[in-house]
Amino acid sequence: MVRKMTVPPMELVDYDGEGTQMCAVMEDIGKIAIKRALIPDPKDNEVRVKVKWVGICGSDVEVFRGAREPEFITYPTRLGHEVAGIIDKVGEHVIGLKVGDQVTLRYVWGAFAEYVCCDPFSVKVLPKEFPLIEGSLIEVLPPLIHTAEIAQISPSKNVLIMGQGVSGLAMTQVISLFSPRNLAVTDLFDEKLELAKKYGATHTYKLPSKDSKTMDIVGKDFPDGFDVVIPCLLEGSGMVDAINAAAQNGRIIMYGCIGTCHEPIDFFKIHKKRLDIFSTEPKRDIDNRRLFEEGLRLVMDGLVNTKETITHIFPLERIDEAFAIRNQHKGDTIHVMIDCQSDGEHHA
Repeated sequence: MVRKMTVPPMELVDYDGEGTQMCAVMEDIGKIAIKRALIPDPKDNEVRVKVKWVGICGSDVEVFRGAREPEFITYPTRLGHEVAGIIDKVGEHVIGLKVGDQVTLRYVWGAFAEYVCCDPFSVKVLPKEFPLIEGSLIEVLPPLIHTAEIAQISPSKNVLIMGQGVSGLAMTQVISLFSPRNLAVTDLFDEKLELAKKYGATHTYKLPSKDSKTMDIVGKDFPDGFDVVIPCLLEGSGMVDAINAAAQNGRIIMYGCIGTCHEPIDFFKIHKKRLDIFSTEPKRDIDNRRLFEEGLRLVMDGLVNTKETITHIFPLERIDEAFAIRNQHKGDTIHVMIDCQSDGEHHA
């Protein structure tokens, strides 16, 4: 079976002292707080990572908003999966990885903490000279590259990316490397569309509101729709818009729209258009590792910028403020980072 996201166990305590750490707990909808927990020890086949940077992902925001169904998440819970840190302890049976390695993690959730343990499958070592703050977002690269591969993008294809948030802007950079005929993107904010132009979008469209119909805005330029549609939106209802924007025989790659859909989906329209709909997570562990390596290489070679979208940095103890900022719809708020080792010196 393919591996899935895991939340490493963490024992909460009611005291602050030696052997304890800060961690963030989402207690209920809209309520995240700092708790104390024991610093975990790695098992024989695990490493312990001293967490430095964790980005607030859109999926974290959805949990904060209460927009995920109970079968996906229940409260209280721990969040945070865009992780970069340094290995500070290695289990007895682990080979290759060593204390002092700079790493980024994948498939580890619950990392808004000072320390977390995981197995080597989740770890990718970063070069010593690589700025650690730019390492956390490498976690999103595997599904972005996988999206481009299964979309079968070629120079004859018109591609639409819906949404230019953190992942959407990274997606634009990746998709542009696959040389589509046209790469159109949509968003609500001019600041993000300007970055999208820099990252390879050939057409940018500002939507008047989050409820705008994409084809009402882009239809004049692309009356037949798009060969490939990639929603990078949180809300599941965006799939209705994606289906309408897809051309005959088109493909929809669901990087986003994995939240609950509250609108009816016309499956006959999918049949009539002969659409293919795909998810983005790799289905084999070996592909996850291959794509992890390819994603790191793209960043190392300067082809994907994981730094430019960082707009805010908060210390872990102010994570409630960070989530409040990230939860706002604003053009100047893109990637909000948590510094888990800052001693409180950072400001928004």
